Amino acid sequence: MCGVCGCGSDAQGPKVALPSEKGHHHHHEHTHGHDHHHHGHDHHHAHGHDHHHGHDHHHHHHGHDHSHDHGRQAVVELEQNILHRNQLLAERNRGYFAAKNMLAINLVSSPGSGKTSVLERTLRDMKDRTDFYVIEGDQQTFNDADRIDAVGVPVAQVNTGQGCHLESDMVQQALQKLKPRDGSLLFIENVGNLVCPAMFDLGENYRVVIISTTEGDDKPIKYPDMFHSAQLCLINKIDLLPYVNFEVEKAMDYARRVNPNIEFLEVSATNGDGMDAWYAWLEARQTENS
Repeated sequence: MCGVCGCGSDAQGPKVALPSEKGHHHHHEHTHGHDHHHHGHDHHHAHGHDHHHGHDHHHHHHGHDHSHDHGRQAVVELEQNILHRNQLLAERNRGYFAAKNMLAINLVSSPGSGKTSVLERTLRDMKDRTDFYVIEGDQQTFNDADRIDAVGVPVAQVNTGQGCHLESDMVQQALQKLKPRDGSLLFIENVGNLVCPAMFDLGENYRVVIISTTEGDDKPIKYPDMFHSAQLCLINKIDLLPYVNFEVEKAMDYARRVNPNIEFLEVSATNGDGMDAWYAWLEARQTENS
């Protein structure tokens, strides 16, 4: 959550725009009812102790004997309010997708996993099979949206400013600009981050987490919430396996510890290895959704 994890968005809200609108973003109201200056903790040091340190200096309370409990309660209430509001809007998105018979895929990963490269190749190879739309999430720049636009697929860029994840209202704003067709497939490329995006439902049908062989094979147990919430894990950059210290089976085992039902596909967005299996997975999900 913004206040708890320390991230925030620009005071005027995230910027949502199509490539044709670059240079004249419109700001959208995006408030969580908190000001982002305190980063959710107000320095109350909620560590389960009261700073007496085992000796009897009654004056050593720093003037906030009871602020620990109040601070923790405020943080919990803030978390609940943010996530509750997001969930309500996520359900609205889910209803929109269902009404339009759309399949929505939330792509999540850490920075540098090759998420955009996987998406580019997917769109190039499959764009004649169905209607695609893309929502790109980044803190700044139109770089990824420009790459998708060059493939010839409609795309909206969401720049979150200081925010480290997309939220359901940002997706809703992007959908208003994209105006996707019935029966289409929407990719939501989330901000590169394996922590906060795990907590925010966007209304998607499926969450796909991408890791690469250039990352540690222990990512799934370091960031368990993301792998617990995903239905599919793409292991990208398998063409580099001879050159890196990455054990595919170990990564799969770690992921299954937190999510026994997660599926895996091994792919290379660079040379195309394994991509046909990914395309088949997408087509099967779209058939099930129709």
